[in-house]
Amino acid sequence: MSNVLLVDDEPGVLFTLREVLVDRGHTVVTASSGAEALTRLDDAEVVITDLQMPGMSGLELIAAIAARDAALPIILLTAHGSERVAVAAVKAGAYDYLTKPFDIDEVAVVIERALEARHLRVANRRLAVEHALGRRIVGDSPVMRRLLDATARVATRDVTVLVRGETGTGKEFIAQLLHAQSRRASGPLVRFNCAAIPADLAEAELFGHTRGAFTGATSARAGFFAEADGGTLVLDEVGELPLAVQAKLLRALQEGEIQPVGSGKIDKVDVRVVASTNRDLAAEARAGTFREDLYYRLAVVELVVPPLRDRRDDVPALAAEMARRYGDKFGTGPLTLEPALVEALVAAPWPGNVRQLENVIARLAALSTGATLRLVDWTEQPAPTPEPEPAPEDVERGERGEPAGANEPLGPSLKEQVEAFERGVVARMLAATGGNQSEAARRLGTSRVTLVDKLKKYGLVPKR
Repeated sequence: MSNVLLVDDEPGVLFTLREVLVDRGHTVVTASSGAEALTRLDDAEVVITDLQMPGMSGLELIAAIAARDAALPIILLTAHGSERVAVAAVKAGAYDYLTKPFDIDEVAVVIERALEARHLRVANRRLAVEHALGRRIVGDSPVMRRLLDATARVATRDVTVLVRGETGTGKEFIAQLLHAQSRRASGPLVRFNCAAIPADLAEAELFGHTRGAFTGATSARAGFFAEADGGTLVLDEVGELPLAVQAKLLRALQEGEIQPVGSGKIDKVDVRVVASTNRDLAAEARAGTFREDLYYRLAVVELVVPPLRDRRDDVPALAAEMARRYGDKFGTGPLTLEPALVEALVAAPWPGNVRQLENVIARLAALSTGATLRLVDWTEQPAPTPEPEPAPEDVERGERGEPAGANEPLGPSLKEQVEAFERGVVARMLAATGGNQSEAARRLGTSRVTLVDKLKKYGLVPKR
């Protein structure tokens, strides 16, 4: 079933439609105005809106929604006699219209048709982007669907985007999606790793330099901004840029102008910047360690890539796609994953996120002796990485000055999480071998004595 957004200023209409649609299995969110509806679009798959409403009319709402997501179908409710306006609304982007008083069965049929149309539009759009990227887009969990939808909407607007997320979550891939779905897709996509360049060379690398501008500059060189002219420049780990270079980056973003090191000439460039970071730049801007004006210029739109632990529903599909890709790369033919391995992958904590998952699949594929990747071959199962020890002066107060205890974990401890994961793996393997401890120990790559110790530790010893 679908997520339906109902928009009408008449409470009676909202109540009636909501009750009927909920009875038919739909999830329904209501809004009493167009302005309120625009704040509730995130999970909507179909919008049903009245035509005549105070403030923003149905036609104005249709235009606003179409500007955000052209694939989102909108069904217009209109009074008898307003069919001419409704037809105009369809031409403007509405999927269909219904005349009041409406038949409930007719509403259900129109919703089903609208859903089919949306799924087709989204699938076609995804196929086109996958073709451009040369790889599949995997992400059907709710949190990833929202991110991918937002990425598709933002891609068509020529604004600066800040992509934020933990290390290994796939920030670079989101940057590639932004470029592939933009009007600059035929232009260059240039990546600059701000953390990989010494501070004294960052300016010359970004903006270029003349011959003799500094020691070792034996010839002139165009910088990354010039290379990305007409396309997209991705600034990885932008928080690592020195403050002096941040000032020049701000000018490049505001004015579209760069000045190579050692040159008195100012060059115009047409570049869209996508920045990425695993740091909290807003907090650093407040602390004065990152330019506040640059932060606001970079974060015109901010996209947050969720960690893998928040999108576990995607792990089976991600692992299968990675296995397919590495099967092709290593020439082993199609590779499948043992169900027990998939279960363990879903349960794993993944502190290294998607990058860590890919490394595991790559290693299993490289070492595989058959067409199936097995749990027993996963000898280095991931566990959460311990946080670094705090500096002495940070013990009494938190890392950012919070009172002691303000940042204490609210959930299980690291040890408890690791033991819970290990217990699950042992229990599943014991079940898979029908309680045969010797066979379970062999598949887990350990001794039977060690396995028995684990069984006793976790209370898994079979009752006699």
